[in-house]
Amino acid sequence: MQRLLACHQHQPLAYQLQIGTVKITIIAESVGPLLRWQELYPDATEQSMASSNTSAHRNLYDAHSGRLVIAIQAFLIESDGIRLLVDTCVGDCKQRARPEFNHAGFGWLDRLHAAGVSVHDVDFVLATHLHVDHVGCNTYFEDGRWRPTFPGARYLFVKEELDFWTSDSAKSPLERTGDYIGDSIFPIFEAGQADIIEHGHVINSSIRLIPLPGHTPGHVGVCIESEGRRAVISGDLFHTLLQCENPDWSTRFCVDPQQSRQSRRAFFEEHADTETTIIPAHFPYPCAGSIHRNGGSGYEFRFLSPEKVSNIF
Repeated sequence: MQRLLACHQHQPLAYQLQIGTVKITIIAESVGPLLRWQELYPDATEQSMASSNTSAHRNLYDAHSGRLVIAIQAFLIESDGIRLLVDTCVGDCKQRARPEFNHAGFGWLDRLHAAGVSVHDVDFVLATHLHVDHVGCNTYFEDGRWRPTFPGARYLFVKEELDFWTSDSAKSPLERTGDYIGDSIFPIFEAGQADIIEHGHVINSSIRLIPLPGHTPGHVGVCIESEGRRAVISGDLFHTLLQCENPDWSTRFCVDPQQSRQSRRAFFEEHADTETTIIPAHFPYPCAGSIHRNGGSGYEFRFLSPEKVSNIF
């Protein structure tokens, strides 16, 4: 875990941005070189990597290890007295196949508390999709069982997503990662804190979900609109800048690569050269930015300038 954090210790691990009256706090669990590009992108080649802007960006690609820098983080949205927590990272003390995640001790909950938020303050918990690095802090272990981390929250599960991960189709990906459904999803239902929702669910007048299927069947984004401003937490629609430059690249972890490709291209086309703030799940600080056409078949992601975010620590 120290290896993951060491690369970016000089950058904030908790920071905020404002969308109208809505406050979004980004709290990182880990940031650092995690995945080799060959592992993540089956369509990538040595030539495409050599010519990529990502390869030349030292904060996004670690040339020494040959790994892409990945942030694993959560997003706390505060709007009209409601606190919605989006994506709860990997979590601690859980058995996982990936060595960096196995029985980890990232201490993300300590960072949440340091940002001024108690587990009792969260009203809703939502995962953009049910992958291992988006649901881990849903639960904690106490008295021999996994329990909901946020005792007063309703945990929202998109029906298409839940149906897939509780079906036989999920056996292979769960074998690859470890059974996080058993320790991070089922205990929520056992505690009576789960609500099953549709992919267009509306949280309040400023927050709604939008379907972005492909990476997983029920993958969603979170759209925030307030005072004429708009932002979208886009989940794993694209993991790195490489997929902006090469929007047809889907990851090895996509359930339906073709659908993922279609969702990504449609999303980029809708939001390119607009004032919409895009907040990808795995981009390091400052995470948020905007999409622009690059004059070819791809797109460019421009990060927000530092003065647009407020650093906490």
